[in-house]
Amino acid sequence: MNRFVISLFVVAGIMLGCAQNHFNIPADTFSEKVKVLGVAPIFIDADSDIIYPQKEFLLPLIAELNLKYEQLLVRKLQSTGNFSAVTLLADEPGLRFSSLVARREKRDDAGIQYNKYFWKNDEIGTYIKKNRLDAVMLVVVSGLTKSSKIYSSNLLDSLETDFNFLTMTAQILGPDGTVLWEYPNFRTRLLTYYPLVNLQYPDFSETEANLSKRTELRFKSIDGIRRTLEQKKRDWLHRETQEPEVYGRLFDEMASLIKHDNDNQTKGGVVVDRKSLPLSDGSLKPAELPVQSAVPGQSPVLAPAAETPVQASAEVPAAEKAVKAPDTPSTGPIEIVPATGSTR
Repeated sequence: MNRFVISLFVVAGIMLGCAQNHFNIPADTFSEKVKVLGVAPIFIDADSDIIYPQKEFLLPLIAELNLKYEQLLVRKLQSTGNFSAVTLLADEPGLRFSSLVARREKRDDAGIQYNKYFWKNDEIGTYIKKNRLDAVMLVVVSGLTKSSKIYSSNLLDSLETDFNFLTMTAQILGPDGTVLWEYPNFRTRLLTYYPLVNLQYPDFSETEANLSKRTELRFKSIDGIRRTLEQKKRDWLHRETQEPEVYGRLFDEMASLIKHDNDNQTKGGVVVDRKSLPLSDGSLKPAELPVQSAVPGQSPVLAPAAETPVQASAEVPAAEKAVKAPDTPSTGPIEIVPATGSTR
């Protein structure tokens, strides 16, 4: 009975979310303007509030996992069906982040604490133009200290204090630096914002063993953080899948806030690997985006770069045509829709 009630709430939440516009501009305008979306490599803000004592080991670990799972984000964005192509850009995350970021601001909006990033408009425009995109998605992992209440495994004890977290934020920006979409998203009716990982834990076992009235905070080990972030997601039958639980949950939430229905939208987008694209410094000739036919009933696959479009299989009806990403970004004024929450 409890599962049935929870399922009803989940379905109701999904239905409400689908009827909402989570963009900072009208959804139809976003769909018209943004056909080719570039995804920059996931950044790490090393200068943010990360107080982990072994920071020199933590940052390389997060960089490794970001690189490992960023293709998952690209696939989830492509599966929304709202883009002709989703491109993973070839770049060095640290250098690119330094060249684009203007400043960071810790915010507390609608009860959600997060790090909001502001970018250099001219550099964003150059970055988008050089990679022949309509818009670019920037994802940042940063440190954040905030109050939270953590319970013991038996739920009999709890500790409410300041914990140090790693969090993830994301924004989609247009060629003029306009923020078209952001996460956390304040246009949804049910505000949620999950951290990437809590770097600390309350040591309830020591408190109990020493009959102490004070519970000490400990930092998780590097191996413990890795195991947490690599833990696999389980399906409804509690079977382990190949998708990471933590990264997958965050990417799913982002994709759900980007997916929207549009009668004119193109189905069956293309995922482009960064190896087939030019470096952002323009040293390599831009590769032509591959084209993939939309085959009903089949999941989209990673398409390699090619000089000519990939031929459709014999099983594809002749009436179905391949989808090709536009060579040049869309232009024109963008209408900004006032937000009910904070998008400044």
